[in-house]
Amino acid sequence: MHYQMTETWSGGYYEAEPLERVVRLASESAVVIFSISSCCMCHAVKRLFCGMGVNPTVYEIDEDPRGKEIERALMRLLGNFSYSSSAVPVVFIGGKLVGAIDRVMASHINGTLVPLLKEAGALWL
Repeated sequence: MHYQMTETWSGGYYEAEPLERVVRLASESAVVIFSISSCCMCHAVKRLFCGMGVNPTVYEIDEDPRGKEIERALMRLLGNFSYSSSAVPVVFIGGKLVGAIDRVMASHINGTLVPLLKEAGALWL
């Protein structure tokens, strides 16, 4: 996927538009989870990765002043990946969108999650 990089002037510095910001943040760590701190499904996916010995980078979008914009950008990225009304949790592995919790759990159950984590350098065993 190709994304247009646009930035806006905000408070003396340039800040990326929400979609570009999501893509940039998702590529900065091996495993990135966009979450809402009070969401039980977000908690479950974080526990899954921690239980596997993976240390994900977690962005709590409810703690971000532009969190609603980020959530809308995540919903745009998910497109047909998710049938849920909520955009979170959204997981990226190796900078690539895995999807919402349904895709993560399906990958875990069918055995494709561990190879993705190894390929991204998030898991060694």
